[in-house]
Amino acid sequence: MIRDHFRVLIVDLSSGRGHIEEVDGRNTEAGGSGLGALLYEKYGHAEQPWNHPDQPLILAIGPLTGYFPLMSKTVCAFKSPYHDQYAESHAGGRSALALRFADLDALVVTGVARNPSCLSFGSKHLDLVDVAYMWGTDVQASGKLLRQMSGGSGHRSILRIGPAGETGSAMACINVDTYRHFGRLGSGAVMGSKNLKAIVIQGDGVFPLKETTKYSKLFSEVHKKLTATDMMMKYHSLGTASNLESLNTMQSLPWRNLKQTTDPAIEGITGQKFADDTLLRSMACSGCPVGCIHMGFVREKFRKENRYVYRQVSYDYEPIFATGSMLGVTDAFAVLNIMDVVEKVGLDVMSAGVALAWATEALEKGIISEEETLVALRFGEAKTYEEAVRHLGTGANDFYRLLSQGTLKAAGHYGGSDFACVLGQEMGGYATGEVYFAAQSLGLRHSHLDSGGYSYDQKHDDKDVDKAVDFLVSDEQGRVFLTSMVACLFARGVYTDELLADCLRAVGYHPLADNMEAVSQNIQRLRWKTRFATGFDPQGVKIPKRFTEVTTWKGPIDQVFLETLKREYGKRLVELAKEEKVASE
Repeated sequence: MIRDHFRVLIVDLSSGRGHIEEVDGRNTEAGGSGLGALLYEKYGHAEQPWNHPDQPLILAIGPLTGYFPLMSKTVCAFKSPYHDQYAESHAGGRSALALRFADLDALVVTGVARNPSCLSFGSKHLDLVDVAYMWGTDVQASGKLLRQMSGGSGHRSILRIGPAGETGSAMACINVDTYRHFGRLGSGAVMGSKNLKAIVIQGDGVFPLKETTKYSKLFSEVHKKLTATDMMMKYHSLGTASNLESLNTMQSLPWRNLKQTTDPAIEGITGQKFADDTLLRSMACSGCPVGCIHMGFVREKFRKENRYVYRQVSYDYEPIFATGSMLGVTDAFAVLNIMDVVEKVGLDVMSAGVALAWATEALEKGIISEEETLVALRFGEAKTYEEAVRHLGTGANDFYRLLSQGTLKAAGHYGGSDFACVLGQEMGGYATGEVYFAAQSLGLRHSHLDSGGYSYDQKHDDKDVDKAVDFLVSDEQGRVFLTSMVACLFARGVYTDELLADCLRAVGYHPLADNMEAVSQNIQRLRWKTRFATGFDPQGVKIPKRFTEVTTWKGPIDQVFLETLKREYGKRLVELAKEEKVASE
């Protein structure tokens, strides 16, 4: 059913009650990223800290969710424990379709549960279940318990946190259906602050598709582009892990806390190596025919019983960079073992890997000692990193509790800020150059996918500040419309503006289709307005010295160009937040 409003479930954990509200804004904020910002503006408290009971945790889907392939993600919006500002994180899995089949566009959770709880809801029920017995269990163990408790499968999605979220780590993620995550900026700690161990979404309703020839034909055309052409072949074959070898060749792969950008030891952790030695199978998010989730395996021996068990671990480029090259670990199975521990404790893998890389170098330089790290961190020592991840995820001592709040916070206390690899948050795995460094440091999600800055670096060796800033602002505008649909950004080459407009019209969203440019501008403006309202200051974001010591295929980093680019990009973001809302035609 096409509605010109959003259908939002509002849940107050303090009372255990919920109700449905109809929220206007479909034709101006669309859904997803736009809806997340709209709901934070309506229910959030910009002046209050991230863990204030009234702060909302928001899940939002888009107008094309369930209608077309790869419209398969959910946006999580919240005030971040990492920087106490508005934040977004995106995840695949089954959550988007589960919300759609529950007849909802969004969920808003406020308040604090009396005891550790699981929020379970669908189209016909809402329950807040006491799960105090799960508090302290890891993500894997709690997942087994939750599946037994909730029953069924199908359009059911299970979101849960591990010890990292329970202890308030700003690096804590929300695990979604075991193999996907709301990873960055600490959404897991938001759940933990609400005494919310898990959310179970039961997609138990009916979602009728459009019974028109136009819709059926368009769906088939989109499906064919995704499956019968080579447009998505990279993601289905080796997956994004194929980036490791190419970025290493391009001198753009971070190694050992970004001391290097290339290393011949890459042979042990290439995408091909993972596929040849560790790959069990590929999986897909609900509503996706591509299958980009690559499942490797780890094996564990139980000595008393003299038997082995194996577990599946999902991998792609970013986790391999973070637990592989960034830590100097060059054995594929060793990398998967570190990832497995990261998954259990419920940490964002990129932040965890980059934080431990900093800690390793700080230990090398004598800035900290084993009294802080508890283990002898050394680049390449995989087993030691498994122990360190457990310490980081559980907050084993004062050092790890501080490090879990952000690498720069630990560096501010102990020293070593110059070699902290932080661009707004712990860096993504792209040491491509000045445009990417500026883009991630100031991007709304501090993500490499906020814009194509990493790609711009690989295609341009000029130092035109205005040209680069124009690209970043324009490219972000296009991406926020996609993340308001909510599309997987891997499909951005398939879902052109023209195709998106056709898809929207085919299912009845004509005003959105007719005003895509104005809507995308409004969403971009609203997101930045919301971020600034919660305290964002682009000029206060510093790029550590380590990034100026990097050499890429273009040569050494130009520090003057980098700082000028960041300053001018920051000015444009301030202007964006102040712009007036664009009127629709």
